[in-house]
Amino acid sequence: MSPRLGIDEDSGVAVVTLDRPERLNAIDLETARELAEVWRALRFDDSVRAVVLAGAGGRAFCTGIDRDAVVPQPGSPYMQDDPLLTVGPKANDLWKPVVAAVEGMACGGAFYLLGECEFLVAGAEAVFFDPHTTYGMVSAYESVLMAQRMPYGEVARMMLMGAAERMSARRAHEIGLVSELTEAGRALEAAVACATVVAGYPAAAVQGTVRALWAAKEASLAAGFAQAPHLVALGNLPAEQQAELFAGRRARGFGVR
Repeated sequence: MSPRLGIDEDSGVAVVTLDRPERLNAIDLETARELAEVWRALRFDDSVRAVVLAGAGGRAFCTGIDRDAVVPQPGSPYMQDDPLLTVGPKANDLWKPVVAAVEGMACGGAFYLLGECEFLVAGAEAVFFDPHTTYGMVSAYESVLMAQRMPYGEVARMMLMGAAERMSARRAHEIGLVSELTEAGRALEAAVACATVVAGYPAAAVQGTVRALWAAKEASLAAGFAQAPHLVALGNLPAEQQAELFAGRRARGFGVR
């Protein structure tokens, strides 16, 4: 089952782990449903006062939607069904602080999750990128979410460069996307340490602060998300052309900065 949920009742910290390492923790439709269920269940567990979100296996935090997932779409460019819109804690009305522990790749649809975490801790070998444009897809929701966390030029470069370039953990730390940089393999430990501190504070004050922080960017997110469905519908190549571009991906190199 993915995700896994572990709760330390002494510290009040829950660790949610995406557990599909054989698929680089890509999210299929079942995982999307289960993630929403986990976040909603944590709303009712008063013993949990802070949460850490991680990916199993070390190779990837998350690589977005599983390419084998089949998501039927309506014909209208104004109506798009996106299963990743419900995978994050804020989308499920969870106002407990969530800290992301990132090791390996975090790309594409991973930003739906990272965009709804309070802050990110990353191991030194973590990399961030968004391959949408490379494969003929509009990066809409991902761009809107990351534009709240990164300088405009940095997020524009990431989204437009696609699979040709990966942002290193060091660069992500320099621009403020990552708040703490650790040795490779130590991100979870550091994230849990931060969450433990926060979980030790009065819960109502912490949750009110989380809600206030999110309120500061809700309006711009809503405006961006309102544009996303038809931009995706109008800008995406047909699925078979996307598949052709994806099949040729190994011929392309990429840079890390």
